[in-house]
Amino acid sequence: MSERFVVAREGCDLIGERWPGTGALVVLLHEGVSDRRGWRQVADLLAPRATTVAYDRRGYGESALSTAPFTHVADLLSVLDQEQVGNAWLVGASAGGGLALDTALLAPDRVAGMVLFGTAVSGAPEPELDPDTARFDKLLDAAVADGNIEEVNRLETWLWLDGPSSPEGRVGGPARALALDMNAVILRNGAREDEGGSQVNAWSRLDEVHVPVVVACGELDVPFLIDRSRELAGRLPHGRYHELPGMAHQPYLEHPGTVADLILRASTAD
Repeated sequence: MSERFVVAREGCDLIGERWPGTGALVVLLHEGVSDRRGWRQVADLLAPRATTVAYDRRGYGESALSTAPFTHVADLLSVLDQEQVGNAWLVGASAGGGLALDTALLAPDRVAGMVLFGTAVSGAPEPELDPDTARFDKLLDAAVADGNIEEVNRLETWLWLDGPSSPEGRVGGPARALALDMNAVILRNGAREDEGGSQVNAWSRLDEVHVPVVVACGELDVPFLIDRSRELAGRLPHGRYHELPGMAHQPYLEHPGTVADLILRASTAD
């Protein structure tokens, strides 16, 4: 069972959940098309072997849009301070992974290790899109221009949950319903992924990351993310790559047991 918590910050209260456990603290950081709810099944499986925390960034889930300047790194450090821990394992998906990397560079003493899924990396080169992903890019541009939020949600869920080369609806049931609902909140709020950055160019500073890092990516994810994840793992001093067969960009929704097992193996390794 989880416990709800609030971290009071200037311009916004951060809403989160804690799953008590006996091991090291694991902080689950959501991506740009989801909120903390996407991690709940994984968190249930991590506890009680790990104390687990997930929270909504500003403009996502239950956390309101910010009314004051902020950085996501400072918000994350405030969550760690409230948990009264020296350091924690950071587990980030996509934009959440980018936040984890930036935090490891700006506050290295607060990060024990990382597990990153299809991660963003601040300062990474602009990607070349494969034909399938480029098709989604054009369709999304048209839907945004038309102000059709429902179509944007449908297309983004197809792209990220199913994968750009997979048929729409490859992943169904409660996982799809949750993905659509989480992203609908974000679209209604108008949350922007480019807000709250810390001006970190992590791509050029990967040699400064000295904690263990598992970089995982779904076999069906966007091809440039697969290539970037492999390169990232190779460039990190203590990085290793892990492929997730048959999964796309939101593996925690598709196979929470596989994701939880990967996190536990990494965070409890000697």
